[in-house]
Order: sequence, then structure tokens, then C-alpha cells
Amino acid sequence: MEKNTKWAIGLSVLVLVVSLVIQFAVVVPKQQAAYEQQQIEQAAAAKEKEEKQEQVKNQISSVEKKTDTVSKTEEVIPEQKYTIKTDKIEVEFTNKGGDIISYKLLEHKDKDTDSAIQMADSITSSNRAFALSFGGKDNSIINDTFSVKKVGENTIIFTKDFENKDVLGNVHKFTLLKRYEFMPGEYAFKMGIGIRTYDSFGLDLEGAAYTLRTSPQIGPHYDIKKNRYDVRQVLGERNKKRLKKNLSNKVYSWEYEWAGVGGKYFTILIKPEDTSTMSNNIICSTDSETDYINSQVFLTRNAIKAGDPVTVEDSYTVYIGPRSETEYKRYNNAEDNGWGISNARFNYAVQSTGFLVWLEVPLKWALEMIQKLVKNWGIAIIILTIILRLLLFPLSKKSAEGTLKMQQLQPKLRELQEKYNDNKPKLNEEMGKLYKEAGYNPMSGCLPMILQMFILFALYNVFNNYFEFRGATFVKGWIDDLSVGDSILSWDKQIPLLSSFTQNHLRILPIIYLVSQLLNGKVTQFGNPGGAQSKGQTAFMMYGLPIIFFFLFYNVPSGLLLYWTVSNILQIFQQVLIQKIMMKKAC
Repeated sequence: MEKNTKWAIGLSVLVLVVSLVIQFAVVVPKQQAAYEQQQIEQAAAAKEKEEKQEQVKNQISSVEKKTDTVSKTEEVIPEQKYTIKTDKIEVEFTNKGGDIISYKLLEHKDKDTDSAIQMADSITSSNRAFALSFGGKDNSIINDTFSVKKVGENTIIFTKDFENKDVLGNVHKFTLLKRYEFMPGEYAFKMGIGIRTYDSFGLDLEGAAYTLRTSPQIGPHYDIKKNRYDVRQVLGERNKKRLKKNLSNKVYSWEYEWAGVGGKYFTILIKPEDTSTMSNNIICSTDSETDYINSQVFLTRNAIKAGDPVTVEDSYTVYIGPRSETEYKRYNNAEDNGWGISNARFNYAVQSTGFLVWLEVPLKWALEMIQKLVKNWGIAIIILTIILRLLLFPLSKKSAEGTLKMQQLQPKLRELQEKYNDNKPKLNEEMGKLYKEAGYNPMSGCLPMILQMFILFALYNVFNNYFEFRGATFVKGWIDDLSVGDSILSWDKQIPLLSSFTQNHLRILPIIYLVSQLLNGKVTQFGNPGGAQSKGQTAFMMYGLPIIFFFLFYNVPSGLLLYWTVSNILQIFQQVLIQKIMMKKAC
């Protein structure tokens, strides 16, 4: 091995080791300290909010009427729980507020708990799924017990009478109704919220009637301190435009057709039947009463003004299920779903790269067609990779031929550089003439590189977020789930540095990827006429970058790494073939 190559590899390893030491000795402790400080501040803010709410309850009537004008009139009913179960979901309700306290997706498992995915996670007595608060988001949820009526096996109705006091102390009675209706075979359900006033007084608490919330957190369990390639996002759709942002404490003033929260593979989406009754604000919150950070969205219903219809019925379509384009698209055509819903456009919640969506769509389609034939997603990835390599072969061949011509021109180019070293315009002119005489276009190698880069980015998003890969087995006992890294050995004991990097899993696919990348670099290199510095840079590209990528990609989803590895192996054979063709031409 050349001296420059040894230096390049040595420096690469040194840089990597130093960066890891800095990361775990300096950066990680600072991040942990910042996180702990954030938790302390959140706890203090929660305590302050609780004290203010308690203070409001005990304040004089004029302030109390402004902030807490609703009170119950019926006798207290004991808390009870109710369950509705279909082939897709199992939902548990409490008659406190008529809220959801458990929502399980029966066909999908959480690998951490080995049980059904829980989409109503982090439930507390003051924050339940689909709870209502009168007025705005900061008011406490309705915690009174409701009367309950079940209609058949899949419909449940909660009702409660309330009194609304005006500024003069006059009492205005109204009834609140919450209705949930489910259907076998559907991830979407219908939710109705009815308000019946008895004197047309309305319900107006500082410009809002009520605020509806999603679950405090969705499954599977989300540990923000671990790099699990998961996300929590606020999602929305308006006139075919998408709102997709990492979820934080923020308000989006955004007219929406539907809105909700999504993880990497599951979503909760709420679509009001009449969006004109809703406030434009999508309120996001990560505040939590526990050490489990929330991922919650609040939607506010505009005030019901005095003189409005006596009975108001708000209807919502709620989707709780996979972040899967296949499932979403069922609600674009009334004939494809049991509810007869059309043009819901839930498919806008699918993860995409945005500007490359035009490329992702045919790639997904091709992958799905192949899978239908071979019945194995891993094999489908390999076949798709082969097809793409064959399609790109003419461009790759042309690019390699251009590289060979460039090498042949190197001696003449050096002569021109020496001759016109102080005259750049003349140098460029003479180089242009030389390229024209040799029939070489310097841009000829760009198109294959750009196209391959586009495909790489598009496939990265497809393989990294494709729902169908979740739980899909390629080789049992090795790659049991294409949505996570492969594993042939795991352990529980935490080993400093090693556990943080490996997540306590020994993975073989990243090692195969590293070997294929090193071989690919060795085979695809051409003679370099430059000096020592150029050779050092080439050595870094051939050996240093693959080693760095090995550490970066160790825990990526195995479906993505399988594509890269197979692509490298195919490129090696392709390059050998191209070199043989060029050698024959040279002879």
C-alpha cells in the first residue's frame, strides 16, 4: 500500500476517533444537561399553570365568570369504562368526558412491548385522547361523568347537561353530546359533537366554543434521546398543499382540510366536515405531565354566537392507523371504503422528499409490482436495483468512456496549463479546442451522476419511510424487519461508547456494505496523473469515506442499506465489464 494511502486511512481513522471522543465527552453531556434543564423548566411551568388554574377557581365571581363559566347540573355518575372492538381496532372509553383512554391497532405490533400498537399513549387524568375543553386549549378538559348509550356493537354516545352563566349571573342550560361510530375493516371512524342550547344564548368563551385534542402521544413508544429514525410531526392539508413540520410548541395559522399528528409509520388525522366552523389555528404541544414528551395537536371550534341555531352538530372523520399510501387512498374514492368518503386526500400525509415525488411514485409502483410477483420485499428491492442498474448502464458506460478520454488528454492539458498559466481566458479557449478535437464533452459524465443522485435520494425516502417494510422479513433470523437495522446478536448490558453506537446489536449488513464500498472504490478508480496531494485525496475518497459511512449508516433501516449494498456489488461487475469494453476499443 502506498504511503499516501496509509496516511489517508490513518488520518480518516484519527478524525473519526477524535470526533467520537468529542461527541461523547463534550457534546453528549451538554445535550443531556440541556435536556434535564428543559425538563426542570417544563415541570416549573406546569406547576405554575396548575397554581393559576386553582387560583382562578377561587377568584371572585367576575373573573371566574370570564374563565370558568361552565358548570354541571346533573347528579354525579360513577366512572365507568366501555370497549368497542372491530377486526382493526380495540378502543376503550371512559364516561369521564366521553374520552378515549386506549386505542389499539390490532394488526400492528410494538416491538418494544410485543403487543398491539397503542395510539392513545401517555394518557393522564387531565389529558385524554379526544377530550374537549370548553373554550381554548389552555382550559382544563371536561372531567365530568356523562350518561352513556351504546347503539349496536360499534356506536357509543355520551351526553351531559351543563349551565352557562352570563356576566349578569343568569343561567343558560345546554346539552353536550359526543358520538363515536366505528365500522369493521376501517381505520377511519366518525365522531360527532353536538351542542343543544335551550334559549339560543350560544356558547362563546373568548371566541371559542370548544377545543378538541388528539392523543397526548401515539405509538410505538417514542424515545427522543435514542436515534431510532422515528419522528413526530404536525400534519395538515389545504388545497393540495401540505403542512409537515417536526412537532414542537407552536401555533400554525393555517386553513386546513384536515390536520393531525404523525410518526414515522402511524398517524392520527382529523377532518372536519365543515371547516368554516373551525379556527384556522393548528396548536401543537410537546408539554407533558410525565417524563414522556407529548406529541399533540389541538383544533378549536369557533364560538356559537347568540342567535345561532339552537342545535349545532359538528361532524369529524378521524383516521387512526398506518401512515400508508395504500390505506390513505381508499378514502379518495367512495367505492373503496365503507363510509363512502371521497376526496379526503389523507395520502398527503405520506412522507416524501417533495421535489422528487415525481420520481418516488413510479419507483414505489415498480417495487409494489415486483413484490406481488416474488412475495418478498427484500427480493423486490434486489430486483428493482438490478433493473435500475440495467437502465442506467448506457449512461454509466458513456460516463466511463468520457473518463478514459479525459485521462488520455491529461498530458496535453498539463502542457496547456504550463503554457498559459498566467492567462486564464486563453487557457480556457485552448482547452475548449482540445476537447472539441478529441470529441470530449466535460459535462458528459454529469447526467449519469445527477440522475443516480436523484434516484438515490428518492429511494432513500421510499426505503426509510415505506410502511410496508415495517415487519417485512427478508431472511428470517437475520433481516426480520426491513424498517430497522439487521441483527444477528443483541445484548442488554450497556457498554460505554459501544452501546451508544451499536444500540446493543451486532449487524452484518453494514459490514457487507463497507466491503462492497471499498471494492467498488478500488475497481472504479482510474490512473491518476496528479501529484501526491491528488493521490491522497483519491485515497481518502476510496478508503476514508466508506469507513465514515459505515459508522453513519450502521443503524439505518436494513431495506435502505440492502439497496446500497446490492447497488455497489452490481456497480463493481458493471465497471469491470465497461473496462473490458474500453480495453478492446483501445486495442
